[in-house]
Amino acid sequence: MTWNPYNLDRAAQELVLKYRDSEKVLNESHKMRTTVAYGLERFWGEHLRLIDKNDATDRQKGQYWRDVWQKFVDILEEAGLRVPRGKINPQDKPEAQTKAIQAIAREFWNQETFPLEDQRIALYVLTQLCDSLVWWTQRYKQPSSNPQNPNIEEEE
Repeated sequence: MTWNPYNLDRAAQELVLKYRDSEKVLNESHKMRTTVAYGLERFWGEHLRLIDKNDATDRQKGQYWRDVWQKFVDILEEAGLRVPRGKINPQDKPEAQTKAIQAIAREFWNQETFPLEDQRIALYVLTQLCDSLVWWTQRYKQPSSNPQNPNIEEEE
């Protein structure tokens, strides 16, 4: 068997560049790397917390999380692993969204369709993808818009 990196670094670079001009969105890269430790289902669900907020920046952060997840799923599908894609239609009524979330949660916990070994591999790959996101974020992040000190990035 030969090594195939599945272009994790390239995928991370493309995602960071896509969101480079979005205020405070790239701070999420560090949060993603931390969230990996809590598991795939929690990582997947984080976009739901942000994407429906009224604040445009929070919505963009949610889109960033969702895009990272979708790219991650694409990479694993290329490798022959099936991971729950977990798309939720934001136009659906809340009850329909809840049912969709419940169905996706069952997919994450179903050992027959998503065996533990596949979950472990997926977690390793997601960890590496997030490490790459952090690396590219540190290189491409725009200077702070903080007028008091342009060298300090504001945290929320």
